[in-house]
Amino acid sequence: MPPTSKNGIYGYEFHSTGSHTMARKPALSIDKLKDLGAGTLARLVLVEAERNAGFRRQVKTALAGKDGPEAIAKLIDRRLSGLVRAKSFVDWEKARAFADDLRSLTDTITSELGSASPALAIDRLLRFVATHGQVFERVDDSSGRVQDVYYGSIHDIGVLAQNLPTEEADSLPDKIMAALGETTHGYLTDVTNAVAPHLPQDTLARWDAELTGAIAERRAEEAAQQSDGWLYSMTTQWAEMRQTIALARGDLDLLIALEAAKKPHMQDTLGIAEALHGAGRAAEALEWVRKPGRRSFGEDDDLSPLRIALEARILETTGDRLEAQALRWRCFEAGLSADILRNYLKGLPDFDDMEVEDRAFAIARQHASPESALQFFLDWQRLDRAADLIVSNRQHWNGGDWHTLPKIASLLEHDHPLAATILYRALLDDILIKARSKAYGHGAKYLAKLTWLADAANVNRPTEMPDHETYLAALKADHPRKSGFWRQAGEG
Repeated sequence: MPPTSKNGIYGYEFHSTGSHTMARKPALSIDKLKDLGAGTLARLVLVEAERNAGFRRQVKTALAGKDGPEAIAKLIDRRLSGLVRAKSFVDWEKARAFADDLRSLTDTITSELGSASPALAIDRLLRFVATHGQVFERVDDSSGRVQDVYYGSIHDIGVLAQNLPTEEADSLPDKIMAALGETTHGYLTDVTNAVAPHLPQDTLARWDAELTGAIAERRAEEAAQQSDGWLYSMTTQWAEMRQTIALARGDLDLLIALEAAKKPHMQDTLGIAEALHGAGRAAEALEWVRKPGRRSFGEDDDLSPLRIALEARILETTGDRLEAQALRWRCFEAGLSADILRNYLKGLPDFDDMEVEDRAFAIARQHASPESALQFFLDWQRLDRAADLIVSNRQHWNGGDWHTLPKIASLLEHDHPLAATILYRALLDDILIKARSKAYGHGAKYLAKLTWLADAANVNRPTEMPDHETYLAALKADHPRKSGFWRQAGEG
């Protein structure tokens, strides 16, 4: 350990290492700050509060805390009222600062008020969540930062709900419905998910009964309207809330009945099957897992890995291990899921897995989708197989797949330079052919990679594949006027 001097400027510590001295970041701690004394700390706080509005509000809240939680709540209420009154549009350039300001508000509610009075804090968080409609209308939240603040506040409501006394917990459903009962964004169901596990059973039963009555009344009103157009109904969210409550009450039969009442294409068949399987009701679980229901993005067939993995586990529970294995193998052949193959291999007798693995590799090699095969070999951590596949299908790769191919090429470039070269060429060709000027910087990086890989890639290069010099000459001949690219590539 090198000697240390604690006499550095501004309290920085310096480490002497031979002829050089390196500065370390100051190590701050509560004890060290206390050593500064109250007067020095007060001056530092005052200076920072004068130049930082968010910090100034935190200081005011902390000072108000000396007079009790009601004083803190009063300050927070002013900020919430200001948020409700605000009308000006917040463009994308100011959205980050706006989100930070909102987060400062919710952090204050959670930390300062929440520690003193969880009930008062939850009231303010619910009031904040209820502002989402107004806020989203006047902010460009394409980054999702503002929405993240709302999700964070919903999470905080769930955390604070754990500390509520029974009387306050019993009144929470009424507060939630009053604040969010008619909001269409979906936050009502999110808040229910956050708090339901922490509410008394009697409270949950009463909430479910009130929702049941509200659903019946609203559906009767909507039926009387006889609207020919599409009509959004709050009953959808209320029914989802009933399912959350049923889960918190351990009422699996009610959960299933509510799911069965949905239209078939909206049913979460896998979620119900998983719940039934966990409850030891395998026969019913098997019925649900085989039902057509809600599909995940990109899932368009009955051999989706997620569904097959669950069905196979249920089949094994019923004692039908052979059918479970057959199902897994059919799924692997169709989509080359590495997870499905791993589960299949686990169910084989000892010493059979190597032979089956080789057979699986052969199937992947001949699969109709080289992209699926490539992903399988990457998931299986067989870069040698992935590289061979790339070389064998070298005319296939689409340089427009810029979101995946650069990562794969980078992964392969050290041990499999020829495969990496094929991918980098595909990426560069796509940029130049389509004249994507905004991507010329990436293209220049790909060309630099190709130059670096040239000698290593030439060792096993197929004769019909041009070497780097020939490839570069062809690029210059085909794209002589793309001066922006050649300049960035150092060739202009």
